[in-house]
Amino acid sequence: MFNKPIRSIQDFLLSTYFVDGLRITFGVLCPSLILAQFGLLKLGLTLSLGALCVSVVDSPGPIVHRRNAMIITTGLIFILSFFVGLTNRNLYFIGVLLPLGSFIFSMFSLYGTRAASIGTASLLVIVLSVDDIRPWQEVSLYAGLILAGSTWYTILSYFVYRIRPYRIVQQTLSESIYEVATFLRAKANFYHQNIDYDKNYASLLQLQVQVHEKQDAVRELLFKTREIVRDSTPEGRFLLIVFVDMVDLFEQVMSTYYNYNKLHEQFDSSGILTHYEKVINKIANELDNLAFALKTGGTPLLSGHLMKEVTRLKTEIAKLEVNNTAGTYNTLSIVALKNIEVNIENILIRVKTINGYFNEKEKINLKSRNIDTEKFITRQTIDFKLMLENLTFKSSAFRHAVRVAIVMLLGFIISKVLPFSHSYWILLTILVIMKPGFSLTKQRNYQRIIGTIIGAGIGLTVLTFVHDKNALFIILLVCMVLSYSFQRKNYVVSVLFMTPYILVLFNFLGMGSFSVASERIIDTLIGSGLAFLGSYILFPNWEHEKLKDAMISTLKANVNYFEQVTILYFEKTQNLTTYKVARKEVYVTSANLASLFQRMFSEPKSKQIMMKEMQQFTALNHLLSSYIATLSLYNKEHSFSLKNTDELKPLINNTIYLINLSTENLNNPASGISNVPLIKMKTDENREKEDLIVISELVELIQKVAYDIYKITEKINFKTLH
Repeated sequence: MFNKPIRSIQDFLLSTYFVDGLRITFGVLCPSLILAQFGLLKLGLTLSLGALCVSVVDSPGPIVHRRNAMIITTGLIFILSFFVGLTNRNLYFIGVLLPLGSFIFSMFSLYGTRAASIGTASLLVIVLSVDDIRPWQEVSLYAGLILAGSTWYTILSYFVYRIRPYRIVQQTLSESIYEVATFLRAKANFYHQNIDYDKNYASLLQLQVQVHEKQDAVRELLFKTREIVRDSTPEGRFLLIVFVDMVDLFEQVMSTYYNYNKLHEQFDSSGILTHYEKVINKIANELDNLAFALKTGGTPLLSGHLMKEVTRLKTEIAKLEVNNTAGTYNTLSIVALKNIEVNIENILIRVKTINGYFNEKEKINLKSRNIDTEKFITRQTIDFKLMLENLTFKSSAFRHAVRVAIVMLLGFIISKVLPFSHSYWILLTILVIMKPGFSLTKQRNYQRIIGTIIGAGIGLTVLTFVHDKNALFIILLVCMVLSYSFQRKNYVVSVLFMTPYILVLFNFLGMGSFSVASERIIDTLIGSGLAFLGSYILFPNWEHEKLKDAMISTLKANVNYFEQVTILYFEKTQNLTTYKVARKEVYVTSANLASLFQRMFSEPKSKQIMMKEMQQFTALNHLLSSYIATLSLYNKEHSFSLKNTDELKPLINNTIYLINLSTENLNNPASGISNVPLIKMKTDENREKEDLIVISELVELIQKVAYDIYKITEKINFKTLH
């Protein structure tokens, strides 16, 4: 009963989130603690500021990228702290520098997430230096301490990585397996009686986004880490092979064999679907064990009862078939049950295979796999032309940068008018809240306000009842670790712990706790209000503006995936790399579309364009890729190629034509084609091969979904996309 909560706590303590929290806390706190022993706390706080700024860019990823980002950030914040320190006496100059810096550093988002974090760190040091007016003779010392603090943190982070270079890959791979297990449970829910199909599909689409994000993070780590790409160690090979097999397993999980509604109509009374649900959930539990073993370094033990459960499923299906003399069950429905059982069995076999890799003897003997890693990753080059090309209001990055610059200037003016001693909190709030899209800004806004208010209440309660300095320091330490641990996982919780940590810190520095708490809440509300209004009024980026491109990308990825899968049937020599790249693109584009659709719900009703059509399109797109995955798996499981392709060719060509026509509908609403027939396989009494029957049925299903997508895109033609 208590195992699950205990396992959840262990998972968190072994996760990248908690490790990041510990590293950042140690890196930020150490300089202040050490120098405080010599009566130099003020210098220590400046060192800690340098460490804090550079920690912003130290997010999980290939160590080369992290190291380079921290070195660049160290140089930038040193120059900026020195420059701002010399000029911050002149309010008018800072009034120009702040929006100009906000614009330039916000444009860094063009070069990817890590470059954007470099921009954020640079803006952070500007904001924190604006009010720090000191004699010019001390400015060089201030900048030097910032440089020393950031250098200290960079060395610390690199040293921690080198102690256990594979640890971050193990943690990230483990988290991706947990996401696949959660996705599998959502699939199991379809076998539950009286399930809300629409709600579960919506949940499934969101989980697909999370699986993609985690797998993409693992892919970046694995394929951009030289030691692993070169297969130089058994551990590197082990992690690479587990990941590749998990991606293949996810394709198996993605596959769909039948209409769940019809399955329930046919078999609810028999109780067999409940058995399916239980078996799938048990397999998901085995994946959880795999993920946990990766974090702990243990060896997972696969339950021997699980294969017996699958055998029982086979027996139950056979009984249904034997007792179906009255024709209670449709023959196709029983075939569907068989196909689903085969898929479950194959998933279990793959889980068992991955389990075997954890055996130490097996791990040493694992053979390397020939993977063209470059085709699975994207590299962002720093090209100044890209920034020049985006200096137009057509660019969402440019509009975001202009918006941040204006709102930061307004925040600066208001902070100078108000009689607060920490008015830079307004600018900090704007900095962390403002995102390129309205929906993300709105979400971050609520999270910041809720976390600050609740956190302030907790902080004041602590300071009212706890007066022992040692106890307060322990509370400060716990709040710091948890705040930094949750900053990527759950922003509300991060802010909730950050506020009491700041209040306790200011209490140690001899500042009033209640006045600081009230000032922080007021500054947060002002900054949040400015950020929210700015994202709504100033050149806003609405999600529906990206709809057309996202839908077209998804269609193109699916048609390419379908073509690659059909090649598996028609050609004896197959390029599996091309096939796997096509599969990856489907996951990426589908996740992007589903994520975009979810964000639209956070926008004003007037901006929620084509929600009904979008919901249908997203669900059909998921169904299409699932059926294509099923077609692919059937080939892998039966290992054959078709000699006579004449019967299937018209069906396949028409499916490709329908998807391409859907793309044309979105690109050119006045295409003029309004009716495209569906092609059916010719019934042939002499057709004895069961394989060809199953394949033709699958391709017909794919064609039907492609036709439904085509009809949806026809409706979209008559509505405004932008």
